[in-house]
Amino acid sequence: MADAPLMQSRQMAGSKPGASTQQYLDIAEIRDDVVIMKDGTMRIVLLASSINFSLKSEEEQQATIGGYVSFLNTLEEPIQICIQSRKLNIDDYLNRLKIQEKDLTNELLKAQIADYRNFVSELVELGDIMQKKFMVIVPYNPVAAKRKSFYSRLLELMSPLVSVKLKEERFRQRRTDLITKVEAVRAAMNSMGIVTAMLDTQSLIELYYSSYNPQSVEAQKLDDVNKIRIEE
Repeated sequence: MADAPLMQSRQMAGSKPGASTQQYLDIAEIRDDVVIMKDGTMRIVLLASSINFSLKSEEEQQATIGGYVSFLNTLEEPIQICIQSRKLNIDDYLNRLKIQEKDLTNELLKAQIADYRNFVSELVELGDIMQKKFMVIVPYNPVAAKRKSFYSRLLELMSPLVSVKLKEERFRQRRTDLITKVEAVRAAMNSMGIVTAMLDTQSLIELYYSSYNPQSVEAQKLDDVNKIRIEE
């Protein structure tokens, strides 16, 4: 009988939820199209178009290389260039074809669309076609804040709303500084013929979700971030 309480305590300990995955990530928050890291630095992610370098003439290749060198020389701080490869997902395209097939009354056209849908599906499956995304991550490392005085800490304790307002204003100012850096990077890349687009909050969440969950991302789609309810 002496072992009964010990067994019960072990069962209760085993039923406790594990640590949240978020505590193992470097990301603290994603808001207003900005990734906020736990160390206080911030990131903006740009989705960049690709260039078919091999199809360019020798003069165009040299011009592209020269533009890339100039782009690197204009950088004041390091950036990160990331290439993400994922198997091409054409489920939405195939579903649209299936809907069109049902709406047709011509049996010949319906058969042709069905054959085409099966051909495309088998081609992607057997060919193992990959889709590549090119991203440029622009970081921002704000200057470390000075140590707060006793009066400032006392003011924040007595009036937490003031502290929240100051944090929001500080975030807005840092975001503005980061946007300025991002626009300079986009202008330099545009001179090389590379078109960029800044990822919004929803796209950033989907990007990191697919990066950390490559196996389950196809089976479990994310909802719109504005429709997600978070329980406090």
